[in-house]
Amino acid sequence: MHFAVQTWARQGACTALALALAAGLGAAWAHGDVTPQPVDTRTLPPVGQKWLEDNPYSKGPAQAEAVRIGASGYNQNCARCHGLEAISGGIAPDLRRLDDECTSLADEAKKNACFKEVSDYFIGTVRRGRTRDGRVYMPPFEGMLSQEALWAIKTYLESRREP
Repeated sequence: MHFAVQTWARQGACTALALALAAGLGAAWAHGDVTPQPVDTRTLPPVGQKWLEDNPYSKGPAQAEAVRIGASGYNQNCARCHGLEAISGGIAPDLRRLDDECTSLADEAKKNACFKEVSDYFIGTVRRGRTRDGRVYMPPFEGMLSQEALWAIKTYLESRREP
């Protein structure tokens, strides 16, 4: 009788473990199926239809509002994969470190060129998404989120840089 109880307990534990693993894998696979959520940017200065080369909200009077809106937009559209407060949980890159290489440059011209290159990469990736071997690693957000929303999210990420 003792052996039968141990076997039943082991089977129950294995079933529980299998269910937990399946739920975890389902959550990891589901991150690519996120429906983009709208971001209200009415309180930001409009930037027009043509995509800008630089973040218009990085500095100046709209920066604080862009950080506020960007935090909300990030939490609605990016945190599921990139982590709350941009701290990655391992599914996708830690976006606080997106431009780490740039911040350490002493030469101001090189630093600015580096930031420009990172902005180009960021906006290109967010607009078009990332697909590898036919699998979507990040959905495209162009047409779903406005340029103002994407730059606000970038401004929020800039505020989250690791020192």
